[in-house]
Amino acid sequence: MASPRISFVSLGCPKALVDSERILTRLRAEGYEISRKHDGADLVVVNTCGFLDSARDESLNAIGSALSENGRVIVTGCLGAEPEVIRQKHPNVLAITGPQAYESVMAAVHKAAPPAADPFIDLMPPQGIKLTPRHYAYLKISEGCNNRCTFCIIPALRGDLVSRPVGDVLREAEKLVESGVKEVLVISQDTSAYGVDIKYQTSMWREREVRAKFLDLSRELGELGVWVRMHYVYPYPHVDDVIPLMADGKILPYLDIPFQHASPGVLKNMRRPAHAEKAAERIRRWREICPDLAVRSTFIVGFPGETDEDFEMLLDWLDEAKIDRAGCFKYEPVKGARSNDLGLPEVPQEVKEQRWHRFMQRQQKVSALQLKKRVGKRIPVIIDEANGTSGKGRTKYDAPEIDGSVHLTSRRPLRVGDIVTVKIDRSDAYDLYGESVS
Repeated sequence: MASPRISFVSLGCPKALVDSERILTRLRAEGYEISRKHDGADLVVVNTCGFLDSARDESLNAIGSALSENGRVIVTGCLGAEPEVIRQKHPNVLAITGPQAYESVMAAVHKAAPPAADPFIDLMPPQGIKLTPRHYAYLKISEGCNNRCTFCIIPALRGDLVSRPVGDVLREAEKLVESGVKEVLVISQDTSAYGVDIKYQTSMWREREVRAKFLDLSRELGELGVWVRMHYVYPYPHVDDVIPLMADGKILPYLDIPFQHASPGVLKNMRRPAHAEKAAERIRRWREICPDLAVRSTFIVGFPGETDEDFEMLLDWLDEAKIDRAGCFKYEPVKGARSNDLGLPEVPQEVKEQRWHRFMQRQQKVSALQLKKRVGKRIPVIIDEANGTSGKGRTKYDAPEIDGSVHLTSRRPLRVGDIVTVKIDRSDAYDLYGESVS
């Protein structure tokens, strides 16, 4: 009996990508074949995103494409938490499950395309199926979020914080390293809140007890001998304790912190308790401890009630804080978000557009100045793309997909996944350029 073929679509953030990897790992473990094309597959699984209206539209379009090309579609992921939205647009989908509903997805697959009678589970690699390149992987440490930001519906979609036992997290990380992964990217909705829900419960790891706490996890991951990068870190006071690990080279000198804004009034309306002046001072102190530290962040412009004064405050804060990398989003009213009911005046679309362009122009200048400091230095670079003696990679200051690149040449052929030393010759607003000297 031939093994059923499943085509898979993964949309959304790295956290959703990890969900997709888990489902694909289960499918392969049960003997299913994974198809690159919808046409000819036994069915299609679409892992959706539902955070922004634009993401919802992308998910609904992907479901529609899968239906037109194949006709047999199972939907999962964040948009699956609103089945009525999906059924209204696409009434013929076979099944709908919500985020992290691995068992429900597999049950739906079993019903639509029963597995082959004798799956070759011994062909499954220990680290499972990965959708990222072989040399880096995402490590999800928790699900859900306890914060209640008014613009966000993640808690409604994914629930409150649920931390994984630290022993399980570390064992998964160890398997990734043993499989050849050179960079582990730690992700969750709120990474620095890790373990709060389970009262920092301890687990046995390498014959000793380890707490499920951000600092302890960082320390243990730093002993695995690979690059460890921290994402979605909210700047709680205990984050200060992790900076010395970065200064000592245990984990990468990189923090991805979603500040979202700098105006106290806007932050209050967003229900973000951070204070801009304190945040800028914290960054300054962090850089005193770890001068090499790179900070990336995301911001929202055009939030309801945002005034010209609020926006100018944000621009001034960018100059003061010297964020190395920053993304900016124009506010979108998301169905179910409490920001829709605050009674604040909406910012006109053309004003959002103008503010977005001004933000990007200001941040481009800041980023260019930060990158210029790297010129003349010799920096380790992990190779993401190789074409003989030329290639593209990233420094420890840059995450894949979202940050900048290093364009380099070498006297020897380059290989994807290698970490080489590069002498930086020049920079522009986003990228570095240089030659391998190792």
